[in-house]
Amino acid sequence: FCWVLGCWGMMEVNKDEPSVTTLEEFMGMSLEERSNLPKARVKKLTRLEAELKRKEEKAAQIAAKAEEETRRRLEAASLVKIELDKNLPTPIECKIRDLKPMLGKRILIYGWVHHLRWDGKRLLFIELRDGTGFLQSVLTEDLCATVDAITLKRESSVKLYGTLAEDARAKGTFNGYELKVDYWELIGSSPAEIENILTKESNVDILLNNRHLVIRGTRASSILRARSLITQCFREHFFGEGYVELSPPTLVDTQCEGGSTLFKLDYFGSEGYLTQSSQMYLETGIPAVGDCFCILPSYRAELSSTRRHLAEFHHIEAECPFIDFEGLLDRVENLVVDVCARFMEKGADLVQTLNPDLKPLKRPFKRMDYTEAVQYCREHNIYKDEENKIHFEIGDDIPEAPERKMTDMIGEPILLCRFPAEMKSFYMKKCPEDPTLTESVDLLMPGVGEIVGGSMRIDSEEELLAAYEREEMDPRPYYWFTEQRKYGTCPHGGYGLGLERFCCYLLNVYHIRDVCLYPRYRGRIEP
Repeated sequence: FCWVLGCWGMMEVNKDEPSVTTLEEFMGMSLEERSNLPKARVKKLTRLEAELKRKEEKAAQIAAKAEEETRRRLEAASLVKIELDKNLPTPIECKIRDLKPMLGKRILIYGWVHHLRWDGKRLLFIELRDGTGFLQSVLTEDLCATVDAITLKRESSVKLYGTLAEDARAKGTFNGYELKVDYWELIGSSPAEIENILTKESNVDILLNNRHLVIRGTRASSILRARSLITQCFREHFFGEGYVELSPPTLVDTQCEGGSTLFKLDYFGSEGYLTQSSQMYLETGIPAVGDCFCILPSYRAELSSTRRHLAEFHHIEAECPFIDFEGLLDRVENLVVDVCARFMEKGADLVQTLNPDLKPLKRPFKRMDYTEAVQYCREHNIYKDEENKIHFEIGDDIPEAPERKMTDMIGEPILLCRFPAEMKSFYMKKCPEDPTLTESVDLLMPGVGEIVGGSMRIDSEEELLAAYEREEMDPRPYYWFTEQRKYGTCPHGGYGLGLERFCCYLLNVYHIRDVCLYPRYRGRIEP
């Protein structure tokens, strides 16, 4: 169970099939429905179904034997009663994160049973989790001979009284610290089935359906805490640089990144969308507050099922007035370097747990034009079509896999600049030296690929209207965006950073779903 809590995310759905029948769905099918599936899929799922049933039968046998043993122990345990000793010093209520100055003192602590281990019948070790850390606790004699102790299961919530002592063997948030319990109470029990819900063999559907339990694991909970701290570091960076945080709407009537990835909805009888980006609304904020940013969800109806794609992700976006393209590149670079440094300083314990090989990012980042990237791919045999050995040409989009291969070969962050205009969004400003190119940038990180996309924005009303016409877009719903160029336009630029992808880089997490509380992607909208 606990191994799975830490490692579930390394499993992936088969991406070769557009709509894969899961084991859970297969088990609910009739024979006639199964006959419509591909034979190879039926054979595989039938085998998995049989294995699951065998495991369930074995588990039932083990449970029956354990139940009889427990019944005998419970009879004896019903006679054991424990009481709080009021002659002991009044305990200090605290969290595990605050334990260091509590050595030798009597404390009161609440939490959940993360692990438990019996050593005979009169010694019970509990690894307590309270959301701020982990603490080894020891129950002896009658404390572990009660009915509550004998029936105690993982994920039960408890209240522990005891003295914090040193023990070199103890492992936890503070190694060498152990709670010697003198009294305890069960607050919320956990059933025996907790032991069988998740195993090393659990498939990805079971893990995702039980995500509410998976996130309690050591690694999963550490990732969530790290993500929170990384988000905090972004805000500290922006506030330190004088930015103002705004809250643009996520229910919109316009598109920003193309209609193919829009989530449409009925908005009180009118057509609406879930936002693809808050960029255009942020642009309207710069004459009011200057440099501004937001950290909000964005939505893309992506059909991709790769390890770096989500349908809902958190977008860290910023817009800045009175800058040029070089200034924009500097801001992107400064943001990423500073947040990495802040996280490594504030979250040193999390870095040591999750990614001890993380190194501070060094400036300046490598800067490479799109045309240079195409040439690099050609020179290093990174192909547009690997099977037929077809090279990239100028004007080709470099997809995720070749782009990541190039980034990994170079081995350092890359500010990939000046993409052809036909490849980028309508609002991006053209390069003054070559109007076929845009003042645009993607930040590519080794092991992850693109984490930032940005550009200078068109600041001419006439040019923006021409862009609407070129893209066959009705300009009327965008009047408020267009009028930014009418009432006091200025040169300005901005960018969007995918929080989840950046977390994957900092935490050395392979699959983007692992850094989400409840990931949303094609085929997954529950729980």
